[in-house]
Amino acid sequence: MFSWVATPVFLLSLLILGLVGIRAFLIVKREDGKRLRGSPPGKGDHIINAEYQSGGGGGGSHGQFRVPKDPQEYARAFVPDAAKSKE
Repeated sequence: MFSWVATPVFLLSLLILGLVGIRAFLIVKREDGKRLRGSPPGKGDHIINAEYQSGGGGGGSHGQFRVPKDPQEYARAFVPDAAKSKE
């Protein structure tokens, strides 16, 4: 039932798993709050180029999207037209 060979392998695996867990925790703790997601608010628009190629002999599409940098203007883009007319 009990194997002496499995015990060192199990303990070594636990040690490695513990070290990886501690390292991951320290990395997350160190980077917490340093890098903010997104971009700072401001005036103007972000321009996003989107392209899709279906492969083969051509086909696909491309487009350009403008996303406002102002958070309030960005939020207004999601308000339905019916709600805009009530303002």
